[in-house]
Amino acid sequence: MESLGEILKRRPTPKATSEENSRASSRVEEKDAAPQEVGAQDQDGDQDAKVTCTICKGAGYIRVDVPFGHPDFGRAIPCQCRLKELQERRISGLLEHSNLGPLARLTFANFDESGRSGDPTRQEHFRAVCTEARSFAENPEGWLVLEGASGSGKTHLAAAIANRCIERGQQVLFLVTPDLLDHLRSTFGPASEITYDELFDLVRNVPVLVLDDFSMQSTTPWSEEKLFQIVNHRYNAQLPTVFVVNPSIKALDDRLRSRLGDLQLSKVLLVEQRRSPIFEWDDALELELLRKMTFDKFKRRQSHLSPEQQESLEHVYQSALSFAENPENWLVLIGPIGCGKTHLAAAIANYRRSKGQPVLFVVVPDLLDHLRATFSPESRVTYDELFDAVRSAPVLILDDLGTESASPWAQEKLFQIINHRYNARLPTVITTNEHLEHIDPRLSSRMVDPSVSMPMGLKVPDFRRASEEGTGTRPPTRKPDRRQRGRP
Repeated sequence: MESLGEILKRRPTPKATSEENSRASSRVEEKDAAPQEVGAQDQDGDQDAKVTCTICKGAGYIRVDVPFGHPDFGRAIPCQCRLKELQERRISGLLEHSNLGPLARLTFANFDESGRSGDPTRQEHFRAVCTEARSFAENPEGWLVLEGASGSGKTHLAAAIANRCIERGQQVLFLVTPDLLDHLRSTFGPASEITYDELFDLVRNVPVLVLDDFSMQSTTPWSEEKLFQIVNHRYNAQLPTVFVVNPSIKALDDRLRSRLGDLQLSKVLLVEQRRSPIFEWDDALELELLRKMTFDKFKRRQSHLSPEQQESLEHVYQSALSFAENPENWLVLIGPIGCGKTHLAAAIANYRRSKGQPVLFVVVPDLLDHLRATFSPESRVTYDELFDAVRSAPVLILDDLGTESASPWAQEKLFQIINHRYNARLPTVITTNEHLEHIDPRLSSRMVDPSVSMPMGLKVPDFRRASEEGTGTRPPTRKPDRRQRGRP
């Protein structure tokens, strides 16, 4: 990859207007056309037998059949082959000045728009991000911020945007932020090919700028000030800019974060969030059945339900959907086995993930087992790491509260988690088939607090049994075994 000094030396000076450039281009083309004729001879005097274009016969220009007085009468007009050649030269020049180097190979055509995850909801979100990136590349306006974990495809998308801008004949400059800062520092050296002002002005005013690896890690006060000057100038001028941030703009200082997060100018896209190793112990939503539990597949209409039951079910469904769209406070779903509590809770989790937002879905007995497992010498995470991650998750869904083993230790851990989220007002969903009076009063009192929680009862029969009865496949009825509820 060439130095920015060499790129700047060849950079066209953007002083002439487009009209002047057009007239100058026409004069050059006409001058070039004059000595060219069909069947022109080469330097050896032999006639060129190779004709590459059937329209102009290799001349590069044609004369159009127009009446006398027409502006193009008697004028040599560039042939289609000549126009194509000129366009290829222009693209080659723009690519040469873009600083893309080897990244010129990264395009939308060779980008996997399904992402790395096998989860259909995550794949759908990833494709939506790609669509936004394509749209920006076709019409660069405002700012596009790509955030997410390393290896999620952010740089490929940014390079694809730059390459598409070049294909469209638009000037673009691609820079890795740490390299940019190094280049700025090097301009103060006596051997620098360009001055600081020249390089700084180029970066601030280039028509489209792509800044890869934009972060505040290992930055000095000087570099922070330079980055702010560049960002602030482009912010005030509203010049099209792409930022690749790892992992999030939340890690930037207040001045940069306020500009990159300005929704009137900037569109922030979470490309793909890598799961923390802390949560690798369990991901219930990866299970096939839970992965398919979405709002679209929830059976809101059941012929066996009474009007009151149908109304109750619809009300709970709408409340769950509203929570998924804007998680605030608590949602507690209470009802018998098979009434749809877990489906709605999983639908909330799947909806949040489809939007690229973090959510933790855990079955309460499994959670307690994993907490116990952290005391093992083979555990990859400590108890404190896992416990803090669960109680502080942005959105936590606790499924099947009340089916856990009711040991003093288990009760204490659940109280600590729920009490912390209660005091912090963190969005939480809890499902239970227990009557609230059968749950630890320390938990139930918080679950019914109207200032934080919205408890909702699903007063409908078991959907699965109703379905089995309709198909004649219902198994024989038997008395419930308390051991199946996780109790010793």
